[in-house]
Amino acid sequence: MNAFPHVSPKLRVLAVSVAAAVLATVAVTYTVRAAHDAQPTAATSAFALDRGHLYFRSTEAGAGRVARLPLTGAGRRTTDGPSCERFHASGGTGLCLLRRPGIPPKAYAVVLDGRLREKRRIALPGIPNRARVSASGRMLSWTMFTTGDSYAGGGASFSTRTSLLDTRTGYLIKNMEEIPLTLGGRRYHSPDVNYWGVTFARDDNRFYATVSTRGKTYLVRGDLRKWTAETLRENAECPSLSPDGTRLAFKKRVRGGTKDPWRLYVLDLRTMRERPLAEDRSVDDQAAWRDDGTLAYALPGRDGRKSDIWTVPADGSGRPELLVPGGSSPAVVR
Repeated sequence: MNAFPHVSPKLRVLAVSVAAAVLATVAVTYTVRAAHDAQPTAATSAFALDRGHLYFRSTEAGAGRVARLPLTGAGRRTTDGPSCERFHASGGTGLCLLRRPGIPPKAYAVVLDGRLREKRRIALPGIPNRARVSASGRMLSWTMFTTGDSYAGGGASFSTRTSLLDTRTGYLIKNMEEIPLTLGGRRYHSPDVNYWGVTFARDDNRFYATVSTRGKTYLVRGDLRKWTAETLRENAECPSLSPDGTRLAFKKRVRGGTKDPWRLYVLDLRTMRERPLAEDRSVDDQAAWRDDGTLAYALPGRDGRKSDIWTVPADGSGRPELLVPGGSSPAVVR
């Protein structure tokens, strides 16, 4: 039955044409907006990667933008950097992980130069979670949560994908899960292997990371040139190598379940002895070394803030101190 029995054919054609034009306008507007949203909010011309500063993602004024503070002495908090979900920087290179709404939502890893200008952009098939730049600025790594992997169900609570980028050659490893792994002295093969939380040594070849398989996590040491990795110990996540290369900070699961399960530890790579730090709250972060003696990390914020950055001595002494109210993703540019 015709819903509009008294409308002439010409008016029907006109109505269809108008509707098509409206839909086309909406589509173009959405495309333009999506393209605009995919662009990182650029840093101001005066905001750059300068030595002697702590960079972080602001969760207060200028929420989402990269901010900075001097490492020593009094200084004003400057929030003029790009907008990022996760940020890290070193050696004149910045890494900004973006997530933009849409259908479907989009995510990117954006490589930045010392003036925080975009050099390269890589689309990510997941939710950005961890970012690291080597001391020289050459090697980059990022981790994202993904869906769709056949092993992500069952006993596993999530699936990750970790990428490596050599900024000197431009070579990108989209997923490091194929690296030959030695576990317990034997080559190990399993479809549920996940890597995350890479940290690089100063030679831009050796690295440390977390690997999980069959419900357990391990600290691994890897060699990029040989393309091999071996487990060093169980129950260590999100390692962070000290500036002098002698120690690893990591989070260790000390409680079962999902409520406050982790505590920060530091591992001496010479003796392989670990030490709990004075921070007894659960830290779900890849800590950054503020200097050879202290760590910086994010915790849920106080007084209504989304997150705060805290610092604690790396030798187990002292007590935690609030470093940056309203901040996350700390990175030190030396």
